[in-house]
Amino acid sequence: MPELPDVELYLSALRPRTLAQALIRVRMASPFLVRTVDPPLAALEGRTVRDLTRLGKRLVFRFDDELFAVLHLMIAGRLRWRPPGAAIPGKVGLAAFDFTAGTILITEAGSRKQASLHVVRGEAALMAMDPGGAEIFDLTLDAFAARLRQANHTLKRVLTDPRVFSGIGNAYSDEILHAAQLSPIKMTQALSDADVHRLFDVTRTVLREWTRRLQDETGDAFPEKVTAFRPGMAVHGRYGQPCPRCGAPVQRIAYARNEANYCAPCQTGGRLLADRALSRLLREDWPKTLDELERRKARSSG
Repeated sequence: MPELPDVELYLSALRPRTLAQALIRVRMASPFLVRTVDPPLAALEGRTVRDLTRLGKRLVFRFDDELFAVLHLMIAGRLRWRPPGAAIPGKVGLAAFDFTAGTILITEAGSRKQASLHVVRGEAALMAMDPGGAEIFDLTLDAFAARLRQANHTLKRVLTDPRVFSGIGNAYSDEILHAAQLSPIKMTQALSDADVHRLFDVTRTVLREWTRRLQDETGDAFPEKVTAFRPGMAVHGRYGQPCPRCGAPVQRIAYARNEANYCAPCQTGGRLLADRALSRLLREDWPKTLDELERRKARSSG
């Protein structure tokens, strides 16, 4: 799903197109998108966009009279900017926000409709939607360390928990952990102070650099290809491809509906992490190191 750099990319494109502009009309194609009834969606029509902000991975449109439209694109939701009154695409279209200068189309690929739009009134109602994760650029090192170590979970889980840190998901957590040379399954309370300091610096650097990079690549255009798989990523979505640091093939483990991508030599001392499903199936036959995996591959291909 769009994460902090991607949501910031959308915001940088939407602000010059919609700030101080009145929303003329809202058109709905999917009844599953809107999750609130009071205030009604129609209450936004005729009101002016006063601000655009981010709440975690959500886009927040602030209108007159303390009305907020809060959009969560989830995994497959995307935005498109089209000429005024553009038709909502038949298969993937969810809704359209019509402005004088153009139309925001909200789309979602796939059959599982997860994107959501909430209309709320007042700051208190908006803040009630905040899962509580801290903005990484607002934290000191000590505050970051306290949040990281407040419970003993894997680094991958903590970085992607919206109640702990804001805006980090599957893709950028992979990139952060690779840059910090830390295993995705390392337990947070086992981190040394040096590990925490390095992770703090790297997290800020990776998110800042990808935000800048995406905005530089897009320029004044509207982002049409917001994706979790970007050329130039070190490990995310690059299973089997060479690590840019050491050249070893990138590995992955699957869990629930997500996966973690990592480099064994750079992050786990060469040890292969056990995929839950496969390790239960293979048990003692699960290869423990990258060298052992390569030897097995060589034997099977021979």
